[in-house]
Amino acid sequence: MALKSTIYKANLSIADIDHGYYADHALTLARHPSETDERMMIRLLALALNAHELQDTCGGDGTLAFGAGLSDPDDPDLWLKDFTGQTRLWVEVGQPEDKPLTKACQKADAVRLYCFSHSADVWWKGIENKLTRLDKLQVFRVPTEASQELAKMAERSMQLQATVQDGAVTLSGDSGGVHIELTRWK
Repeated sequence: MALKSTIYKANLSIADIDHGYYADHALTLARHPSETDERMMIRLLALALNAHELQDTCGGDGTLAFGAGLSDPDDPDLWLKDFTGQTRLWVEVGQPEDKPLTKACQKADAVRLYCFSHSADVWWKGIENKLTRLDKLQVFRVPTEASQELAKMAERSMQLQATVQDGAVTLSGDSGGVHIELTRWK
């Protein structure tokens, strides 16, 4: 019998000072049985970092939602679609192969990848040359210590605040907070 996804609820208040975006998001995250709390929280972080695109790219008339992720390899972890159904932003987390990222660049206007974990540096050295030709792709590195602290914040029901300022984000909730300064690799 197949294991079912575990459902998490998050009320996320975003104050993105860099982009002038302030909004509350009521989110449902389906955590695949093989997904870790760390990866799930990176997906949530990616949403906080890209929520301003609802206004900046779609003029407020779009949908930002979690994709099937691990359940469907052809679906992003997070996507932004405008009112016409065009995929404006495709977001992946982790350390994917180059072929799915190439396909994503063909399907979306922009692709962002958020890498984390201790092995991300080794992965990047092995794949960097293959990804440099993808003009639509941006790659960000979440520090390992920060991603592990995010994992400790995972709860079935979460009240979180995300403040984005000067390219960094502080995510805080009932169980503490984490300040994250991402490194842009590409």
